[in-house]
Amino acid sequence: MRTRLLPLLIVLMAAVLLALGVPLAVSTAYAQQQKVVVDRIDDTARFAALAQFVTDTPTTARPTRTDDRLETLRRELASYYGVYGIRAGVFYRNASSMANAPDDWVLPTTGEVRDAFDEALLSRRSHDPEQVWPWQRSRLVVASPVIRDGDVVAVVVTDSPTGPMRSRTLREWLLIGAGECAAMLLAVGAALRLTGWVLRPVRVLDATTHAIASGRLKSRVAAAGGPPELRRLALAFNEMADNVEDVLEQQRAFVADASHQLRNPLSALLLRIELLALELPEDNEEIASVRTEGKRLAQVLDDLLDLALAEHAEAELMLTDIGRLAEERIAAWAPAAAAKGVRLTGDCTPTTGWADPVTLSSALDAVIDNAVKFSPEGGTVTVTVTAAGDASTVVVTDTGPGLTDEELSRVGDRFWRSGRHQNVKGSGLGLSITRALLATGGGSLSYEHGEPRGLRVTVSVPRSG
Repeated sequence: MRTRLLPLLIVLMAAVLLALGVPLAVSTAYAQQQKVVVDRIDDTARFAALAQFVTDTPTTARPTRTDDRLETLRRELASYYGVYGIRAGVFYRNASSMANAPDDWVLPTTGEVRDAFDEALLSRRSHDPEQVWPWQRSRLVVASPVIRDGDVVAVVVTDSPTGPMRSRTLREWLLIGAGECAAMLLAVGAALRLTGWVLRPVRVLDATTHAIASGRLKSRVAAAGGPPELRRLALAFNEMADNVEDVLEQQRAFVADASHQLRNPLSALLLRIELLALELPEDNEEIASVRTEGKRLAQVLDDLLDLALAEHAEAELMLTDIGRLAEERIAAWAPAAAAKGVRLTGDCTPTTGWADPVTLSSALDAVIDNAVKFSPEGGTVTVTVTAAGDASTVVVTDTGPGLTDEELSRVGDRFWRSGRHQNVKGSGLGLSITRALLATGGGSLSYEHGEPRGLRVTVSVPRSG
């Protein structure tokens, strides 16, 4: 969840910073250019005031008579160009020069300068230049009319380089970018802390839920920080887990008590049946059937009691030699397999795992017993011990009739037995007890089709505690 929530927060914060930073950068560029334009307007206004009273008249040739005002205007323009590097000139209405700096600068016939000159001839200042961005090598042109007696007699034109202005804009943009980066880092740090604070109870709750689902019903959500709503959820979850554990405990106690209480009446009933059988012929089929059903019922009660104890028991895990334990169980079941004509073999690689030896022995007994029981005479049962990843496995494969896909999905359910095996001795609880015993120690039991036939049962235990 954190990998999904954190990018979302970062994207939102980045969008907010961009929404603030981009307009700020644009307004900064506008302000820098407006400052330059206002300076140029002031300069052109000053030069227009000097040129207003120059008495020279425009001719096709350069004027031969000058007065002090014209010389002053020329000196001011030359000084202005020398100090600031800005081309400036005063041009008559016919585009001839009254004074200009540098001396070789003339009014072009087309372009931005000419457009500004023509606009000033209409007795108004030229429009503000278009915005110049740091990556553009444009120039700023400002033109103001020189008005005498209500008529435009000349136009002052300035043509400014934009390098310094663009440099200042770029520096301010870099400062804004640095501020945005710093704010983004702070935002990421805040997002990390925020997501950690919000999701910490969720992670604890998820881990506890997984632990309970794995069979560790005593697990509870530990006290953690986070929003009050999630803390209340943790308390509610603990209350729910307590209630569920109480209900399961009552069910287990009921099954155990019922199994235990039924044993005495059943034992008395079987004893009376034996006494009754003494008065009947030895080959009486009804008495034999009653005996068989009575013994089967006693076996079911024993298995129910074992199942209740298995679900309630706490596993005593220890580092166990899985290979040696499997060899012992193979040796114990070898006589029973030989008596049925089944070949029992093993490939027990020395492998260790965390398991309760008694529980694992009981599980292997149940699995090997089923494999031998359902293998035909002349069949083979193979026990293989391997280590793969985080688990040590014992795989028991037989050459029996196997199970259909539907039967495979139900094997291990309580009291379930295949319709083809109803005449085989058993209560249908053996594999359920085995699975419950393994689950208490983090182990598992799985079933697959054998190749080319039969059943493949895998017993897994963790390799690390």
